[in-house]
Amino acid sequence: MSGSGDPALLQKISDATYNAVRNSEIYLPDDVKDRLLCARNTESSPVAKQELENILENIRLAEERLAPLCQDTGIPVIYVTIPPGLSWTREMEEAVHAGIRAATTKVPLRPNLVDPLSRENTGTNTGLMMPPVHVTTGERFTITALPKGAGSENVSRIRMMNPSEKDRIVKFVVETMLKAGGRPCPPVILGVGIGGTFDVAASLAKEALLEPVSCMSSYEQDICDKVNLLGIGPMGLGGDTTCLAVKVKTAGCHTASLPVAVNIQCWAARRASEEVII
Repeated sequence: MSGSGDPALLQKISDATYNAVRNSEIYLPDDVKDRLLCARNTESSPVAKQELENILENIRLAEERLAPLCQDTGIPVIYVTIPPGLSWTREMEEAVHAGIRAATTKVPLRPNLVDPLSRENTGTNTGLMMPPVHVTTGERFTITALPKGAGSENVSRIRMMNPSEKDRIVKFVVETMLKAGGRPCPPVILGVGIGGTFDVAASLAKEALLEPVSCMSSYEQDICDKVNLLGIGPMGLGGDTTCLAVKVKTAGCHTASLPVAVNIQCWAARRASEEVII
């Protein structure tokens, strides 16, 4: 196995990151497209049906022209799995950022990353301790890109609930979407994180957006159905389909707390993975 400082390995990491980011920006995952097609076929509102047609045409044109699905190309949140025996290093993280900088120039991506106070733009979508790279151990060395735009991120929420409010979790999720309205470009996918600590719940909610949306548990389906009863509809213009899917991830929490986070994702639920061959 190559060493973690091997230039050849670092270049592979950079290239894999570039490919993951590029593909995530251009190609919507098949399971998300299937959900949109199903929504189009079952939608009863003519306006909503036309909006879903427009979204599907947008997807087709992005693939045909090799162009980003959305003008807000987001900040690419990166998830890495590394096989046992390989340690993640600062050089590896820099290789990931090099891949993001290359994608920003070549795809191209809109430079979105700014200093939170001065609002000065880095111009590269990297720097200022961003974008985040989440590393876990896995069987293969993979890099997954999850571009996250501001429209959906800005209306996401977290609440430190009392344990006695367990039965109010579904209401909190539905209320979050009600407050969001059409701003996150519905139909949306909702990632829900329950448990852990304040920061863990938020991480779980975002990680839930990596899960396939081809199926839901009964709990997830119940939340999805209740959100769709809001009638917000595609792009906020009314209709049957406000939410394509709900995905929930949980973790143990302190006996005295119940953190709940909702990370909203727009219809352009972008994600793509690349394997690093070592």
